[in-house]
Amino acid sequence: MEDIDGGEMASEPDREEEEAATDLLRDRFRLCTISIAEAEAKQCGMEVSQPIMACISDLAFKFAEQLAKDLELFAQHAGRKSVNMEDVILSAHRNDHLAASLRSFGNDLKAKEPNMERKRKKSSRREDKVARDVLRTPDY
Repeated sequence: MEDIDGGEMASEPDREEEEAATDLLRDRFRLCTISIAEAEAKQCGMEVSQPIMACISDLAFKFAEQLAKDLELFAQHAGRKSVNMEDVILSAHRNDHLAASLRSFGNDLKAKEPNMERKRKKSSRREDKVARDVLRTPDY
């Protein structure tokens, strides 16, 4: 048995199932990367050898893995359990053009969202009582 994220011990079948899912995702990612590289090469009138395609695919996968780890750490550092757009923009801080494009994309997404009020944190009973006392007007 092996220790996993929640501190629980994973059984052998669970670990094998997780590894199989990871392998499947990795293979699909690599196929998509190769397909994109081939399309771009064709569009530019270039030929790219299979070893180079495999190398590009592996580099893209390793980059995506590292990016996912960084995003998870940024969210954890901010005290959140999920990644948001600010984490993605922060990950691009070394590339000004990419960061600007991501900010623009994020703003476009926000503009398309229906106006929803942000969730309010539950206030404590004491804060509720203070708010009621402040709003109460004396009867004259």
